[in-house]
Amino acid sequence: MSCEEFPLREGNDAPLIAILDYGIGNLRSAQKGFERVGAEVHLTSDAGLIAEASGVVLPGVGHFGSCMRELRAAKLDEVAYSVIEAGVPFLGICVGMQMLFEGSEEAPGTRGLGVLPGRVRLLPNSLPRPQMQWNRLDIRLQGSPLLDGIEDGSWVYFVHSYAAETEPHLVAATCEYGVEVTAMVEQGTLWATQFHPEKSGEVGRSFAHNFYREASVL
Repeated sequence: MSCEEFPLREGNDAPLIAILDYGIGNLRSAQKGFERVGAEVHLTSDAGLIAEASGVVLPGVGHFGSCMRELRAAKLDEVAYSVIEAGVPFLGICVGMQMLFEGSEEAPGTRGLGVLPGRVRLLPNSLPRPQMQWNRLDIRLQGSPLLDGIEDGSWVYFVHSYAAETEPHLVAATCEYGVEVTAMVEQGTLWATQFHPEKSGEVGRSFAHNFYREASVL
């Protein structure tokens, strides 16, 4: 399905996508990615507005420990738990994906959100770090709504030195970078990507559009 085949709603009927604003990195780039597919997007830390959103996005760049500290300081960890438990479509991106796990080797004393089982590990010393490149997706979970229309082997953009290790049934896609890297996970209406959809061209646009569609219908 192409983006053009899905009728985007406008005005008061348009679903709201809330980008969690906890003061870390260039969160605006994630916002722009969803605006490109016609979504009404708010970069916000307002718990009331987030609770009204049809979809919620947790981006992240930089250090796992710093991101978790700022998310908790803004009390957006509590908001994230609430919307995930309610079944609101939720998407973690890059460090935002890593934060959904129990913890990371980048900050051993810092707890992650723990809504997904597993931990985040440093890429092997034998590999250039970070992986800062385009890489191919190996789609493992057929029928994932966010991968609708995206072909196996599609190119997406990565910037990371750490990657999640989790239960195989949660892995929607991987990529090959000397080792197999978890590129995307899915659990119900919770999705997360190690790659950056907003930096991944037309494939990323299709991915963002698919999330927007899920926010429109759930």
